[in-house]
Amino acid sequence: MPDASSAGSASPAAASVRGIDLHIDRPHPARIYDYFLGGKDNFPADRAAAEAAIQTTSNVRTGARENRAFMGRTMRCLAGELGIRQFLDIGTGIPTSPNLHEIVQGITPEARIVYVDNDPIVLTHARALLASSAAGRVTYLDSDIRDVRAILTSPQLTGTLDLTQPVALSLIAVLHFMEGDEPYAIVRELLDALVPGSYLVLSHGTADPDPVAKEVEDRYHQQGVSLKLRSRGEVQRLFDGLTLMEPGLQIVHRWRPDADTDLNLTDAEVCIYGAVGRK
Repeated sequence: MPDASSAGSASPAAASVRGIDLHIDRPHPARIYDYFLGGKDNFPADRAAAEAAIQTTSNVRTGARENRAFMGRTMRCLAGELGIRQFLDIGTGIPTSPNLHEIVQGITPEARIVYVDNDPIVLTHARALLASSAAGRVTYLDSDIRDVRAILTSPQLTGTLDLTQPVALSLIAVLHFMEGDEPYAIVRELLDALVPGSYLVLSHGTADPDPVAKEVEDRYHQQGVSLKLRSRGEVQRLFDGLTLMEPGLQIVHRWRPDADTDLNLTDAEVCIYGAVGRK
């Protein structure tokens, strides 16, 4: 597992985008998350921000791991149990196998996936690693979640997804990097573009089970990264107008746990809410 002192050479993916300004002097949420998961596609500023959070509570690594497992369970449910064939994943992050498209195309090879992120390192990975099955399609859009119109009208999206058919919108651990009411407006605008029968998959950090986690906000802010941990009621509002699938809004390791889920974990060790809602 990497540590904050391992400020050595960047990975091949990072090296391959030297011609692009990666802003490596300031941390990026995707690269911080990569560090929490034990990845190597991060820089000293990312590691410093991650270690500052870990010094507050070591549970952030546990939360990252359980959040990723939640993504896998929700995607298997959507592709398998619910028959969804189109996926829009915003805030993709640096790919860690199995990726979303590997999960859903493993169940339904004809599935179509659009990934969206705004980190050049994520883009490099996407181009190199996100290969589709022959029957389906995977594409990547370099865009910011705040520019919903650009996402929805992009050739990458309109050439891959049919918005007259149901889509699974995935917002995994991305909205807590926005302050104020901005996430509510973004979710509403995205959902307004999707037809009934579409789904929202969302996870979001919280300090409800462990008030110490609120100190992580301050650590992130000190490193120049916005972070807003929201209460259960605040996260529930993001699903307004949707019908939540059972078991509703839960700390992520309690959402339809499988044989690989460690149910000995406490909510305070995870501190991330997650749910799936149907339009």
